Amino acid sequence: MNRLYRQGWTGWQSFGLLVLRVVVGTAFILHGWPKIQNPTSWMGDGAHQILQLAAAVAEFGGGIALILGFLTPLVAAAIAVNMVFAMGLVHFPKGDPFVARGGGGSYELALVYFAVMLGLLATGPGRFSLDAALWGRGREVAVGEREAWRKPAAA
Repeated sequence: MNRLYRQGWTGWQSFGLLVLRVVVGTAFILHGWPKIQNPTSWMGDGAHQILQLAAAVAEFGGGIALILGFLTPLVAAAIAVNMVFAMGLVHFPKGDPFVARGGGGSYELALVYFAVMLGLLATGPGRFSLDAALWGRGREVAVGEREAWRKPAAA
C-alpha cells in the first residue's frame, strides 16, 4: 500500500480526507444496508444475482472500510465500478437527467460518488487511516521529502 502513495500527508490534508471518508462511508453504509439484507434479490428477478451481491458488498462493506481507511485503493476502485454500473444499467437507460427535477431520478449522486472514489484513488486515505497505520510511513515520508527540497542541487 505504501508504494501507491509515496507522498506524505499533512495534518490538515489527512483531516480533510478523514472527514470525506467518514461522510461518504456513512452514506454508503446507509445505501448498502437495505441491499445487504437481500443481497441477491434487491433489484428483483430481472437483474443478475452476482451483480446485485457485488453492489451490496461494495456499498455496505466498502462504506465501513472507507470510514476505517482500510484497503482504500481496492475499496475506492470497487465503489467506482459500482457507480459506473449504477449509471450504465439504471440511470442512463431510464433517461435520468444529471439533476432531478420534480422528484424524478438522476445520475448526479452516482457521478459525484464516482468522482470522490477517483479522488481517493489518486490521493489515498490520509494519515488518519488503518492503511497508514498498517502500511504507511506517514510523517517520516513528508519530512524527508521536505528536507530533500531544501538541499542544494549537485552540480
